Amino acid sequence: MFELAGIDHIVLRTTKLSAMTHFYCDILGCSIERETAEGIGLTQLRVGSSLIDLVVVDSQLGVLGGGAPTLTENNLDHFCLQLKPISEVEIKQYLLSHGVSVDDFSKRYGAQGFGPSLYIKDPEGNTVELKSQV
Repeated sequence: MFELAGIDHIVLRTTKLSAMTHFYCDILGCSIERETAEGIGLTQLRVGSSLIDLVVVDSQLGVLGGGAPTLTENNLDHFCLQLKPISEVEIKQYLLSHGVSVDDFSKRYGAQGFGPSLYIKDPEGNTVELKSQV
């Protein structure tokens, strides 16, 4: 079995990037860590050892999540749990042995930099990213 180390990041979808950045940075004290190239639509905010990713709904990345957040549309794209060091093979074997569908690992950026991660679904259909420490 693998061991959780903490929350790496959450991803919030938005149509109000400026207001969200102001709220999280100027009011709550986050700092902008990284902004992707124009059009991709990702701004990553530092929160201690974790990140809050803001994804603009009508951006290249944002359209993958569907419509804008409303009372009936999701705002949370996914959250990422950070794992203590373990091999990708062990993680996949463990999840499959518990009936959890898995895809291949990809290299993604998170609170601890780039590293291997994969997406799974919880019983309610929420997307959970599992990111291994390198």
